[in-house]
Amino acid sequence: MNIAAPLADADGTAARAPADAPIVDCHAHIFLDDMPVSSRAWTQTHYAFTAADFLATLDQHGVHFGVISGLSIAGYYNDYMLSELRQHPRLRGTAIVAPNTDRYILEQMRTDGVVGIRLQLARATSLPDFRDDEYRLLFRRVRDLGWHVHVAIEGEALRPVLDALNETGVDIVVDHFGHPDPADPLGCDSIAAMLESVDRGRTWIKMSAGFRLLGPSAWQTVPDADGSAIAALVARRLIEKVGPDRLLWGSDAPFVGYEGRVTYARALECFREWVPDAAMRAEMSRTALRLYFA
Repeated sequence: MNIAAPLADADGTAARAPADAPIVDCHAHIFLDDMPVSSRAWTQTHYAFTAADFLATLDQHGVHFGVISGLSIAGYYNDYMLSELRQHPRLRGTAIVAPNTDRYILEQMRTDGVVGIRLQLARATSLPDFRDDEYRLLFRRVRDLGWHVHVAIEGEALRPVLDALNETGVDIVVDHFGHPDPADPLGCDSIAAMLESVDRGRTWIKMSAGFRLLGPSAWQTVPDADGSAIAALVARRLIEKVGPDRLLWGSDAPFVGYEGRVTYARALECFREWVPDAAMRAEMSRTALRLYFA
């Protein structure tokens, strides 16, 4: 099953590409309908969203480049993403890897188009020791390769992860606004931890998936869940405190868990709502180009 069509406008017509579309979509996923699924997967996909589907969606909406995030439900299975990165120079990727992954494997991934590793920690009941020997070696290899560590975790657990990563000197990208506490999105510790990390000079924050900000289970328990208001609130704080040289935008297509409730056109509309200044959005695009495609 191909779901590129649901990313079009609600009436089924082709979306008209905005003149000020972002240059880079910094967060999307691609997969086949028979992908292996991790035993810890929080959901399953019973359809395909291929690289060709994603590129067609980008073309439809006037976006030039895309960054593929390692698919959490597939665990360490990066094979499909790697095969597509090799074929499409418009794409880059972050891979979910075991901490003992060899340097030579990582070097080949870099040749294929990988620019970082993803720590997929959302919904984790416990966290690894990121100061143990295996992770310290992995982060040093990431740093030596000029990559970044892409962090996905609930906000209440973000600070210790950022503290451990900052000790290594590696570049960091924080997913989905840092998943702030929906009850206190501006006063929660995840916002403070992110801002402190940005001040250290090696952290970027991704404005993406505002619809997920009501919490990791809202997609299932609240049929009309939409965290866009929280995202807009946090976006204003980030624009004020961080600025466009440390901010990125991503769609999170194809909106796993929210299929049929979010469209690509809506994701672009949210970006314009979060960052009303066109010049600032353009600068964020340049930031994304430098980070992922330089």
